[in-house]
Amino acid sequence: MEIKKPALRDRIHEIIFETETPAGKAFDVLLLLFIVASVVVVLLESMEIYRLRFGSYLTALEWFFTLAFTLEYLLRIYSVYKPGKYIFSFFGIIDLLAILPTYIGLLIVGSHYLVVIRALRLLRIFRVFKLVNFLRQGQIIIESLRRSVPKITVFFFFILIVVTIIGSIMHVLEGGFNAGFSSIPKSIYWAIVTLTTVGYGDITPQSEIGRFLSAFVMVLGYSIIAVPTGIIASDLVRMPSGKEEVSNQSCRYCSSEGHDPDAIFCKYCGERLNP
Repeated sequence: MEIKKPALRDRIHEIIFETETPAGKAFDVLLLLFIVASVVVVLLESMEIYRLRFGSYLTALEWFFTLAFTLEYLLRIYSVYKPGKYIFSFFGIIDLLAILPTYIGLLIVGSHYLVVIRALRLLRIFRVFKLVNFLRQGQIIIESLRRSVPKITVFFFFILIVVTIIGSIMHVLEGGFNAGFSSIPKSIYWAIVTLTTVGYGDITPQSEIGRFLSAFVMVLGYSIIAVPTGIIASDLVRMPSGKEEVSNQSCRYCSSEGHDPDAIFCKYCGERLNP
């Protein structure tokens, strides 16, 4: 029985999105080298000593990498059956942001330095070297953060109320003779800096009662900082460990990853995976 060869579109998807084949792994390794090299080029171009001596070469290299990443991005869109799923996925957005700054730099001087965001694409290294389980652990952390958003939001608004009250009190205590507390917004700024234990020192109280309140806010800051950490940590404890083995295969329809090694169909959209 003759084995049917995959169509060009499926073959491109297999090479670009998956690392189970020699061609796919070679492509991803080459991609990682391009990403590292392009970030190094941007870093060197930002240094005057190298920009003056090798400016034209660095610019040429930057455009070479940008065009290569642009072609790769277009091939990724072409090779999936539902392009919108990839375009609006995490890696899809990162891939787009990796090429936009260079083109925007034609209109806004200096914006091409933002291409260092390409460093985020190095997250693909977990897929290339079969460290997908590390990505699963990252997904657990992201999910824990997402589930903690309502609690942290309530806590955030509580902090806004606290710093507004403290700032208003300090304005009453110090505003008459201390220029740093001449308005409530300035006093709120001081309260935020003090409560977060940053302590720039650009605004300081001068009266005894003002210093006492400042010390109280500093001590209060230590206890408040621990609250978001406790919220996220408690949610992480309740999350599953995620130690189960997963494959590097990517769905052609929804671009989802993290399937079981023996999976035939995508567990997210139900479509058949690329054989």
